[in-house]
Amino acid sequence: MTRRFDDAWQEAVTVAREVTVHGYDVVLVRDLLGRVAVVVADTDRRPYPEGLAARTTEQLNGRCAPFVATSPLLMAKELFAPESILSAPNLLVLNERDEDTGRGRLSILERGLVGAGWRTLVESPEPNRVTLYGFKGGVGRSTATAVLARHLARLGRCVLAVDLDLESPGTSAVTLQEDDLPDHGIIDFLIESGVGNVDGLDCVSRSSSLLGRANGEVWVAPAGGRPRAGYSYLPKLNRAYLDHAGTEQTFVGRLRAAVDYCSTEVERRSRRPDVVLLDSRSGMHDLAAAAITQLSDLTLLFGVDNAQTWSGYRELFGQWSIDPYLVRGIRERLRMVAAMVPASSEDEYLGGFRDRAQTLFAEYLYDEVAVGDVDAFNPPLTDTEAPHYPLPILFSSDLVGIDVTRDTDWLDQDFVSAAFGRFVSGATSLIIGNDGDEP
Repeated sequence: MTRRFDDAWQEAVTVAREVTVHGYDVVLVRDLLGRVAVVVADTDRRPYPEGLAARTTEQLNGRCAPFVATSPLLMAKELFAPESILSAPNLLVLNERDEDTGRGRLSILERGLVGAGWRTLVESPEPNRVTLYGFKGGVGRSTATAVLARHLARLGRCVLAVDLDLESPGTSAVTLQEDDLPDHGIIDFLIESGVGNVDGLDCVSRSSSLLGRANGEVWVAPAGGRPRAGYSYLPKLNRAYLDHAGTEQTFVGRLRAAVDYCSTEVERRSRRPDVVLLDSRSGMHDLAAAAITQLSDLTLLFGVDNAQTWSGYRELFGQWSIDPYLVRGIRERLRMVAAMVPASSEDEYLGGFRDRAQTLFAEYLYDEVAVGDVDAFNPPLTDTEAPHYPLPILFSSDLVGIDVTRDTDWLDQDFVSAAFGRFVSGATSLIIGNDGDEP
């Protein structure tokens, strides 16, 4: 019988769980090709019996092939550096040790996997760092970033907008004129930091088109630097995401350092940013994972009311739901944004969006409510402060195909206020506790 990727993984989890019945802590490891291996935390005092080891190996080979490692069963005490597996920072505990039954702990470890970052949560991220994310592109996320940045600046805040959509940069196009671009961008920091060469990088520029009031200002860290002879973007892109073998310089670590560097540069040239807006890449990419789970304390989840939106977020929420600790930590950092809402059927559209969002949150991220359980987190459907309750952005045909390089006053148009008014008011309240009214 042909064993496919998903089936092999489920079989491997079953075999690993059977090992824990005998009281051993187990780490189930899956490599870049999807091959599995079981690492048993044995000791000299309590070695794993040879007969049981032979049976476990046979089960892994028989039930998981071809997705099984050459050495499917490994003893931790025989490894050169067992702590790199048993205490890996991205270790995910499926079942804790149960002293009553004598079962050991079962954990999983994904090796070199794009997407593993979705399950790595920073407990206390920097405050007022906001990720704007959409599972699918084309929902107006970069435009919303620009509109929100200017609104906050008009409230007197110093705002840094960071374009993290390295594959399809957008924020700089709607916030900076080409002549105002800095010499370098986020992509340059990711490359230069790999060889310890970031000192003096010019990665931020103040926006002259997003003017604030009462000392407010908008700074922008674009994905790439100013176009010029000898400056190449693509050769950097295919190197930016790499972890550096043999060092502690992971992609996520360098990305965090890039955002910190840009914040420090704004502070050096003006003042510390009050708010940092991270315009994230869409899709299930590690860049988006890092922005949401490790770099921000609030994520605005953009979507339109269609099957692609809900199937995408279902996959994402399903990944989070595996770990109860992660669920508790991430859910109150989220807020849905309903983009491209048709004005002709606004109430009906938003009602349907809200209902489907609440169903998704309830299935994966909200607590099941038992009678008398006052501490359960499961906001009502109509709770306007709940993560599932959408901030609306109305669709406007006037925004389609707008050329921001020519229409430099586009942000002052009535159709922009009409489309984004409730979004910026709600987002501002979440970020700085203001009701969103400009002075």
